[in-house]
Amino acid sequence: MTDLAILQQLNQDYIDSVQNSDVARFDELLAADFICITADGERLERAEFLRRTAAPVSIRGLHATEVEVRILGDFAIIHARSKYRTASGEPGSRRYTDCWARRDGHWLAVSAQLTATI
Repeated sequence: MTDLAILQQLNQDYIDSVQNSDVARFDELLAADFICITADGERLERAEFLRRTAAPVSIRGLHATEVEVRILGDFAIIHARSKYRTASGEPGSRRYTDCWARRDGHWLAVSAQLTATI
């Protein structure tokens, strides 16, 4: 597989892991030094991100759109929008930027940043 195809699949795995509270898959995807900046500006290190991921989510139908993968050697940036339905059925959307680094031959997420709901 090409790096582009791998990163596209990893992006989908990341989205699926959020929707399904899949901590085991996130444990495989995230670098040891992973940091997430939430939509409200909170900084989460890997352990806290995994702890929060374990909680069931109330959104449904989470999927990515407008996915743009930029590969810069052993570093890649993914810009995209996620869309979903809230527990009450209202549509929701956020933009996100995920940064990936190739380490020991594997792509790992090193950073994620979310926007406020748009």
